[in-house]
Amino acid sequence: MSIVMEPGRESGAGRSAFGLETKDLAFDKVATVADDGRIEGYASLFGVADQLGDLVERGAFARSLAALKAAGRSVKLLWQHDPTEPMGVWDMVREDDVGLKVRGRLLIETRRGREALALLRAGAMDGLSIGYRAVRTVRGEGGGRVLTEIDLWEVSLVTFPMLPDARAAACAPVPEAQDQDDLGRVLAEALQAARGRLRG
Repeated sequence: MSIVMEPGRESGAGRSAFGLETKDLAFDKVATVADDGRIEGYASLFGVADQLGDLVERGAFARSLAALKAAGRSVKLLWQHDPTEPMGVWDMVREDDVGLKVRGRLLIETRRGREALALLRAGAMDGLSIGYRAVRTVRGEGGGRVLTEIDLWEVSLVTFPMLPDARAAACAPVPEAQDQDDLGRVLAEALQAARGRLRG
């Protein structure tokens, strides 16, 4: 697979410890974490530009996710993009109409998993971030890139979200239907606000 990268180009959040590009989302706008460490939400939103004007196109993850599945491998759940610090597992990673949906578990039997859950509850860690390589890009109208194919490696919990005024909150488990309704409402509001900023 050929990797198409622009020299010196970084995403809105930068690069990970092992050279991957990273892209952050404010955790409480896209995901929830329950008291037992279950996480569900979105690690990437389609059509929403980051701080450099880059955005992810629908379908960008499809080839990478299919290749991982065929190889019997999974997207990793890491602490701050550190490949030596796994702290849970993603049980489901898939694309839908909104973005890259993830569902997984912090392994609270481990030190790092317990720490992550405690930090989320305290609001000290509040971002979701993907670690990836840009395989195919095109130039967007605003000067940023449109990422049309992404080689996804991992999804991390991170300290700094893309939107500084958004903060994560640990939450108690709630019924599945209520989770989906609340998540859909919050995502719709976040997408509307982001698109309004782009038009402005």
